[in-house]
Amino acid sequence: MSAPGADFLGTHVFEDLMDGVVVAKHIGLGVIDGVECEHLAFRTQDVDWQIWIEAGSRPIPRKYVITSKAVGAAPQYTLRIKDWKTDAPAAADAYAFTPPQGAKKVELNELVNFDEVPQGIVAGAKK
Repeated sequence: MSAPGADFLGTHVFEDLMDGVVVAKHIGLGVIDGVECEHLAFRTQDVDWQIWIEAGSRPIPRKYVITSKAVGAAPQYTLRIKDWKTDAPAAADAYAFTPPQGAKKVELNELVNFDEVPQGIVAGAKK
């Protein structure tokens, strides 16, 4: 299971994003929500992705677009970041999971047909 945008939540963001990149291009300057940004585009075997990084002294991502090439109709996911708080670190328990009342634990192998890729299909596999 993959969650679009989860790339930004790890401790090695740059390494995770660049893993498998075969082409990288600087597209130029663009404006996202009134903020001037550097527009970069990247290609891997299975996905193309673009990112707009705020220009200047706060180089934070403002927009992230992922295009899945291994899935029919090449679906896109877009993440727009409008209020990135960078002034104070988050508390150690800020991201602790608290399940809602009545929730039950499900093993990963019980999740079938959860993704846009049907079960039994290997993304990027040649026929």
